[in-house]
Amino acid sequence: MEWTDEGIVLGVRRHGESSAIVELLTRSHGRHLGLVRGGAGKRMRPLLQPGNSVTAVWRARLDEHLGYYLIEGTRLRAANLFGSSHAVYGVTHLASLARLLPERDPHEDIYEMLDHTLDDFEDASGAAAHLIRFELAMLAELGFGLDLETCAATGSTTDLVYVSPKSGGAVSRSAGAPFHRRLLRLPAFLRQSEEGVFVWTEQDLRDGFALTGLFLLRHVLEPRGQGHSDARDGFINAVTRPRAKLAVS
Repeated sequence: MEWTDEGIVLGVRRHGESSAIVELLTRSHGRHLGLVRGGAGKRMRPLLQPGNSVTAVWRARLDEHLGYYLIEGTRLRAANLFGSSHAVYGVTHLASLARLLPERDPHEDIYEMLDHTLDDFEDASGAAAHLIRFELAMLAELGFGLDLETCAATGSTTDLVYVSPKSGGAVSRSAGAPFHRRLLRLPAFLRQSEEGVFVWTEQDLRDGFALTGLFLLRHVLEPRGQGHSDARDGFINAVTRPRAKLAVS
């Protein structure tokens, strides 16, 4: 068995004296592990950092075997990303989200979105908006997508400013006004199209993480006996505290 694919490094663990087991999210073969000979050595270590993009050749005698990777780097982002705390936390959290996908099950749209997110991750507030969108995409990919395009109460497609914590559907300003204390806020940047000009505040980011966090916990993590990762909390603190300090000054 042999295939070649593009991949993003999610994690690495040492195996024996010099080898490493590398976990990739690949474009066409999903989340996939393989053994890299010499992967724990000085030459390979910078290449096998989480967040890096690579080209991987996987070989095994049988499809169900762990197999071996031959890996070449294509975009080594880690050296730049890991100079900031938000990026360290963010890449770790993105990897934990990708691990919610079944192993070896292709999810090309998620691969593309993760690749785009990591390419535009150096700015803290921009990274936060991308990560919220990635969490929304993961909910949809796992079968728990939110309807943020139409009001759950009236069918309207305009002035959507709330989300029902029960249904996950958007709610318009007028329909939600009598119940606004029980509804989640829908940040403005999640109501704009992908081509729109994204503008967000610290409160928008907090509202976005509260929205995705509730549904990830309820529908995905708690049924697996899990909770939100420490990296997610660290990321949220890293991207909101500097903005708060700037606003005070």
